[in-house]
Amino acid sequence: MGGAAAAPRGERPAGLPVPDAEEGRTGRGEARIEDALADPVVKAVRDTGGYGGAVYLRSHDRRSLVLCVMSGVPRSLLKPWWRIPVSGALPMCETFRSGETQYLPDDRATMLRFPQFTAALPYSFAHAYQPVRVGGETVGVLAVLCSSSREPAGEEEVREGLRRAGRDMEERLAEYARGLPGRTDADAVAYGIEYDDQPVSVRLPTPPAQAVAIGMIEWDLAGDRWSGDDDALELLGVSREEFGGTMAAVEERVSPDDLYELRAARRDAEDTGQIRGRHFRVLEEPRDEGERVHYRPVELWGHVVRARSSDRLLVGALIDVAGGVTAAEAAERLPDGLFSLDQDGRVIYANRRCQDLLGSDLERLLGHYPWQVLTWLRDPAYEDRYRAAMLTQQPVSYLVRDPDGVWLGFVLYPGVHGLTGRVFRTTAPAGAEPGRALPPSSEPAAPPTGLVTTARAGALYHVVQMASVLTESVTVRDVCRAVSEQLLPAFGAQEVALYSVRDGRMYLLWEDGYPQHFLDPFEGVSLEADLPGVHALTTRLPLFFESPEELAGAYPRLALDPMTSWAFLPLIASGHPVGSCILGWNTPHRFTAEERSALTALAGLTAQAMERARLYDAESAVARGLQEGLLPHRLPTVDRLRVTARYLPGTKGMDIGGDWYDVIRTGRGVALVIGDVEGHSVGAAAVMGQLRSAVHSFAASGRPPQEVVTHTNQLLAELETDIFATCCYIELDPATGHARAVRAGHPPPLLRHPDGSAEILELPGGVLLGVQPDADYPVAEFTLEPGSVLALYTDGLVEVPGSDIATGIETVLSCLAVSRTDSMEELADRILGAARRAEDRPDDVALLLTAYDPAGAG
Repeated sequence: MGGAAAAPRGERPAGLPVPDAEEGRTGRGEARIEDALADPVVKAVRDTGGYGGAVYLRSHDRRSLVLCVMSGVPRSLLKPWWRIPVSGALPMCETFRSGETQYLPDDRATMLRFPQFTAALPYSFAHAYQPVRVGGETVGVLAVLCSSSREPAGEEEVREGLRRAGRDMEERLAEYARGLPGRTDADAVAYGIEYDDQPVSVRLPTPPAQAVAIGMIEWDLAGDRWSGDDDALELLGVSREEFGGTMAAVEERVSPDDLYELRAARRDAEDTGQIRGRHFRVLEEPRDEGERVHYRPVELWGHVVRARSSDRLLVGALIDVAGGVTAAEAAERLPDGLFSLDQDGRVIYANRRCQDLLGSDLERLLGHYPWQVLTWLRDPAYEDRYRAAMLTQQPVSYLVRDPDGVWLGFVLYPGVHGLTGRVFRTTAPAGAEPGRALPPSSEPAAPPTGLVTTARAGALYHVVQMASVLTESVTVRDVCRAVSEQLLPAFGAQEVALYSVRDGRMYLLWEDGYPQHFLDPFEGVSLEADLPGVHALTTRLPLFFESPEELAGAYPRLALDPMTSWAFLPLIASGHPVGSCILGWNTPHRFTAEERSALTALAGLTAQAMERARLYDAESAVARGLQEGLLPHRLPTVDRLRVTARYLPGTKGMDIGGDWYDVIRTGRGVALVIGDVEGHSVGAAAVMGQLRSAVHSFAASGRPPQEVVTHTNQLLAELETDIFATCCYIELDPATGHARAVRAGHPPPLLRHPDGSAEILELPGGVLLGVQPDADYPVAEFTLEPGSVLALYTDGLVEVPGSDIATGIETVLSCLAVSRTDSMEELADRILGAARRAEDRPDDVALLLTAYDPAGAG
């Protein structure tokens, strides 16, 4: 109950070395895997009219999809989805598993198919997904995001753009894989296409900006002489032949209103040795006759260098600032606050009015998230508005109340490379709440997009996803498997151990990722043991350790495995201690407040599901014991016959079924019986017990087959239970092989002849038992040849989801024909395996096999 080992790696071709996890990023420059994906992602975004794209690749252990390359969407915005379980209820996971392209045009379509995804990202946008294949093997998923409100590309256009990008990626990834070290020609083409690192951001192309002209100058301060390159002279608006090279010649080109700035630049150079952005305007000659004279703004930067003690030479640059500086100056004149965030949400500009309204200077804001610098903006609702703007690419507006009680209106205008915002004072309507949309009277901008959440999207998604999966988990093993499959990839952990409490001691329920036998010493430890997993449970407080030093300092005698960070979570259900969940990371892991809260919440969900599953397992064991007690414990030995039977309970749901079988000695031979009571409940099992007893009593009394079934039908009708049943009753004379059969709504028997051929015995039959008290059941006769095998079964053996019962019967018949074995036990096992009922049985299965062997004993 201490640490853990690295998770086992996924399947890979025998004998191949495991590539370094960092090789795709930090190895040879030409071998970076993102190089193979960047251009196709950008092209897919452009071809589909989208604003963002991403590529997920499978992880080394094949449990997760890991975000490898993204473009147009901030990395921080998708951080909760950098690593997701392959089994997750997300569109990218479904695309990976199914290998089919998906297109979701808006939030309604997403809600219908992926409600948990919508709960975590409640914004309206279109998204499409394309499986990425290499050598016919799916290795990842390409995703593109589009605005659902702007005129999007058509669905077929989107799908075609994705297909082209997918083909491009396949070629590039195959070329990348062929260059991996240790690769041989016999390796699978997709070998090495896997990822376990952080995502790489690729910038979408921007429209070409106006080029900034820069000219280099030298200014001899002692002699007042100027010289410059061609770019500098062009900015001054004079040719080299016309330029006199003196300070006076320069002043002739400067606006009279700005001569002071030019002369002040000289004083700056003499006093401080440098000039820092002196701003003035220079004359531009008219290009056409009659055009009015105009000026171009420039800035002068430079510093003084001394070739000799008497020299004072300034080396600098003359910069054309017609775009940037004038735009900033214009922003400073506006009455509203203006700010700009980069794609990741960090401040890159704020005018003075914005600084005043926010109560913070620019230096404090630059390079930071606004909700980190200003504590009163830390409400998740405000951050969610930024997320809504970036994911929908639509303007968003909302209200904020500052610490002084002043209401501020915010409007966000997103783009693929960042976001521009306005902030202004406003009057809030009665009952207004921070984070809500601006009222129309305050701001006529576009209505807000997205919903306000009270928790961060990443944590919310993991909690919702886990809750959804756990509701479908029935047994304790189901719960443990769900926790392992969800928590490990969701939080990037490599190991998990789940312990339960029983009689004051801790017992291991499930482990994944640990070294073999590492957890053996912790089995059955007392709740008084000095162990973190025990303390987390007894104190009911989660424990987090971000380094081996932290854990060893708290528990110096604890044996550690190769992990470097751990979380020990108590499992508490309704105030009752259930057990502990231990997670381990093989790289240093910092537990944020958000992640600690999410893990604690998930531990609570796990505890509730575990307690419910333990109750189910206990009740199910009692129910199964009841049902098995109603079946024969041992079949009688009959000369000339070899008989075996199988009964397998269904694996779905807690209720028990009513399948039964029996072999009964009669005065004329032996009766082979199989039946199935409708429904799955204790009541159905009770009716099954009554029917089996009735059939056994009627058969043992010497009644012929028709009377046995007729009387049983009447008995069931008289019980008035509204439960029906099927039955197949065959009386066989072992001396002659002669058989008489009666069938009541039951699937037909199967017969394998001595030559190996097999057939369905299409015997005439009557209605189900319990439907008509006076129903008639015809008798059919046939004779078994020596070496024949007769198979009776219930419909649970031949009903396959997604197929009709006839297909299932043909599958069993084929297995019966080709399984040439003298062992009836082996034959029964083969039939069950062929019907694929061993792992997923929604219904109970009963099988009764009889081999006719006149020369042998029973």
